[in-house]
Amino acid sequence: MTGVLTLYRTSVGKKVIMALSGFVLVGFVLFHMYGNLKMYQGPEAFNTYAAGLREIGYPIFGHAHLLWVARLGLIAAVVLHIWAATSLTIQSRKSTTANAVSGIRRYGEQKRQTSYAAYTMRYGGLLILLFIIYHLLHLTFGVVGYDAGQYQHPENGEYFVYNNVVYGFQNPLIVGFYLITMIFLGLHLFHGVWSMFQTLGLNNANYTGLLRGLAILIATVVVLGNLSFPIAVFVGLVGPAV
Repeated sequence: MTGVLTLYRTSVGKKVIMALSGFVLVGFVLFHMYGNLKMYQGPEAFNTYAAGLREIGYPIFGHAHLLWVARLGLIAAVVLHIWAATSLTIQSRKSTTANAVSGIRRYGEQKRQTSYAAYTMRYGGLLILLFIIYHLLHLTFGVVGYDAGQYQHPENGEYFVYNNVVYGFQNPLIVGFYLITMIFLGLHLFHGVWSMFQTLGLNNANYTGLLRGLAILIATVVVLGNLSFPIAVFVGLVGPAV
């Protein structure tokens, strides 16, 4: 029992926490992207979808109650994911320093052995974290990226998410930031999903190709889906509701 409770202190435990929290976040990213596809069905469908998210579980759950449960769960997953990643990075650096001091491994050799994936996960993860903060301030709260009076907050149960998205992607700098971040998100997803399979023991040699293909598929679907929204708005394929 004590071993189970202290598992989180070990590198294996931290990798498991990182994998499981990553699994939750990948599920959310897929669901979020799929839901946003309703934008192509027009203002009514997209605004109804936004309102429906707040009524999930009704009448057992009250207005937005289950949505807030999901939000808190996602926040917990993000915190655990960042904590595990940071702890593993610090642990790896300490190990590298100790080995270098003892002459077991030289810095140049270690640097050559550090994979491109590790750099992508580390710095791409930081960019994605900054993007999440900006994304919430932008499309969820409407405090950045809009001219005065453009962002419409809900009124009497009516939501204006469709127009908020359209007006939110009028600025080319904002569109560019979203596009760059989505590319890094795709790299992060590919390496993360692939690592998750390995951490959870699903790296059987017989299924390596299948699992690698699945990681590529998930990353590609998310990137292309999310890239389509700002591009469609910016080039005029999707316009504001009359």
